[in-house]
Amino acid sequence: MYLVFTTNFFPWLTLIVVFPIAAGSLIFFFPQRGNKVPRGYTIYICVLELLLTTYAFCYNFQLDDPLIQLDEDYKWITLFYFDWRLGIDGLSIGPILLTGFITTLATLAARPVTRNSRIFHFLMLAMYSGQIGPFSARDLLLFFIMWELELIPVYLLLAVWGGKKRLYSATKFILYTAGGSIFLLIGVLGLGLYGSTEPTLSLETLVNRSYPVALEIIFYIGFFIAFAVKLPIIPFHTWLPDTHGEAHYSTCMLLAGILLKMGAYGLIRINMELLPHAHSIFSPWLMIVGTVQIIYAASTSLGQRNLKKRIAYSSVSHMGFIILGIGSITDTGLNGAILQVISHGFISAALFFLAGTSYDRIRFAYLDQMGGLSIPIPKIFTLFSILSMASLALPGMSGFVAELIVFFGIITSQNIFLMPKIVITFVMAIGMILTPIYSLSMLRQMFYGYKLFTFNAPNAYFFDSGPRELFVLISILIPVIGIGFYPDFVLSLSTDKVEAIIANFFSR
Repeated sequence: MYLVFTTNFFPWLTLIVVFPIAAGSLIFFFPQRGNKVPRGYTIYICVLELLLTTYAFCYNFQLDDPLIQLDEDYKWITLFYFDWRLGIDGLSIGPILLTGFITTLATLAARPVTRNSRIFHFLMLAMYSGQIGPFSARDLLLFFIMWELELIPVYLLLAVWGGKKRLYSATKFILYTAGGSIFLLIGVLGLGLYGSTEPTLSLETLVNRSYPVALEIIFYIGFFIAFAVKLPIIPFHTWLPDTHGEAHYSTCMLLAGILLKMGAYGLIRINMELLPHAHSIFSPWLMIVGTVQIIYAASTSLGQRNLKKRIAYSSVSHMGFIILGIGSITDTGLNGAILQVISHGFISAALFFLAGTSYDRIRFAYLDQMGGLSIPIPKIFTLFSILSMASLALPGMSGFVAELIVFFGIITSQNIFLMPKIVITFVMAIGMILTPIYSLSMLRQMFYGYKLFTFNAPNAYFFDSGPRELFVLISILIPVIGIGFYPDFVLSLSTDKVEAIIANFFSR
């Protein structure tokens, strides 16, 4: 028994993927009245899952090994050559740990939800499994199934517990994401069935397979559309502001903190690792799209009156740095993109939580209705200010380090000529200027000024942040500052894998 638990013979990843949704199904056996028991049980399961994941990775994952670790391969449906194949490497371990951390805090943040509590908390746990699945899947069809699994909980969480326009936003979300998933499925089947009498969907096998350039370009475009919707990349981004504007803030934490990062992971894992020739052709276009996205989304964010939509557009802008890092085809740029994935996951989750807790107190969603809130809620004001500074890449915060590394990746890239480097750097600088403008404008409209009439609103409850809210925010703030001062804490997880990807990229 000791050998089973201390070696790779134990199916750690299967347990980590299946445990949340399996444990969540027991919620329906709880009493229907009251939400205290389902909420406490869900928090307990999330904490246990996070501890289990941390233990498994600490004692079974070797940082200096770029190969797949904790790999599992079980025959599932032999007729379709479909296996239950899981494994992790330096590219997936960070997003998996981020998923566990943010989901645990989002469940704790969902305490105000009282309607249909059992179903709500089951969907949170189902989404937990659905989001870990794609990061650990080593079979393309399993990747697609896990990719689709998390769509159902998000749709229901938005349609049932959202705002006034929740049905419109939920419908728009499912149409966009399901439409992108069609391209993903076609690409998965195309890669698996091409050029072999025996179909294979194993990523280890496909990474060593070559395709005609024209066919590789077709596959690349199909996968890119699917991941561009999820990331999101303009012009496939319009579902995001509507979804964030109507979703409960605990759902927003999962969407911004984890869901968007699945698109970035897919671009690296499939488009870049499996289709290197097409990626080299499209990398200049990725650089153009990334620079345009930074400017466009930052400018659009400044014009948003809705608080959560402003934060949502800021997320779209920050995704531009991830696109630039992936398009640079350098060790430094790709490491910066991965660090931006983790950094933005923390910061965006915290900002949406702060936006939601502010709405719980003032019952206003529009910035021009707010003002003078720094006096009655100084703790929220302080934390909102600090995390907004982290979002605008203040030195000492994780966002600054991530964007700086992406910047160095671009200027040191051998694949970009001097003039494009100058243009991209100039546009990035403009984006970095626009970010403080919309962030500081948001703070000014919310917390400063003399618009004190909101204090007399009939449904407003002006009490400052409580212990639960402070715990959630400080738990996020600590890694944001920690990564800002010591980014190797995250980079050490992915450096060897990134070097392997780039080396394989140029060798092919």
